[in-house]
Amino acid sequence: MSLPAHPIVPATPEPELVTRARAGDREAFAALYHQHYRAVYGFLLVRTRNRHLAEDLTQEAFVRALRRIDGFTWQGVAFAGWLTTIAKNLWLDELGRGRTRWETPVGEFDDPRGVSTGTGDRVPRDLEAVEARETVRAALKTLNARQRHCVELRYLDELTPQETALVTGQTVGAVRTLTCRALLKLRWSIGAVSA
Repeated sequence: MSLPAHPIVPATPEPELVTRARAGDREAFAALYHQHYRAVYGFLLVRTRNRHLAEDLTQEAFVRALRRIDGFTWQGVAFAGWLTTIAKNLWLDELGRGRTRWETPVGEFDDPRGVSTGTGDRVPRDLEAVEARETVRAALKTLNARQRHCVELRYLDELTPQETALVTGQTVGAVRTLTCRALLKLRWSIGAVSA
């Protein structure tokens, strides 16, 4: 299935398209595909940094969605959120298989600004990273479910405000407000700002 130059705006509301797709209507699923392709592809492209891999994973996400459309139920999360979860799982599977090679730039051997690879330097950094993760985990627990979900989408899943709005079914303005309040609460919880 190829994506047209301009996205097709469905004349039918999304819940009806999903219901029809669950009943086996190929045109309804095609409309959902055209409606959500760019968001899923963008989500994967940001993570993989590889256009071809992102295209392959996007296609696989829609194949899985088609196979599992019977299992989709409306639970307060938009259809786009379900697709994003499928895409995220595919990306994590890809990372786990180790087919994608992630490179971290390091300094040259004679570069005084370079990163040292000695064990003595690495251990304190590893401990700081563990402490930072624990601090972030504890701070995230201070947020309510909506705030935590919004922050996770924006900063852990690296979605744009527009993509986050699509996934959560909110307006972009609401996402920005929720994110701003959540970040302020996070800063307060870790003591970065005073109450």
